[in-house]
Amino acid sequence: MRMGLFVIGLVLLLGGAAAFFGVIEYPHDTHTVQVGPLSASVTREKTVPQWIGGVAGLVGIAMLAAGAMRK
Repeated sequence: MRMGLFVIGLVLLLGGAAAFFGVIEYPHDTHTVQVGPLSASVTREKTVPQWIGGVAGLVGIAMLAAGAMRK
C-alpha cells in the first residue's frame, strides 16, 4: 500500500507539473463548413488548463506525503 501511494503520487506530481507548464496537448476538432456531401473541419491543438495541472500536482504531493508517513 505504501509503495502504491508513493508511485501514484509521483505520477500525479509529474503529470500535474507537465500540465501546469503547458506541455500536455490534445487535439480538438472543430466542424466549420458542410455543403451537401462535402465538409471541412479544422483540428486544433489545445493545452490542458493550468488549474487542472495545479490540482493534480497538489494531490500528488499529498499522496507522496501519505506514502512516506504510512508504516
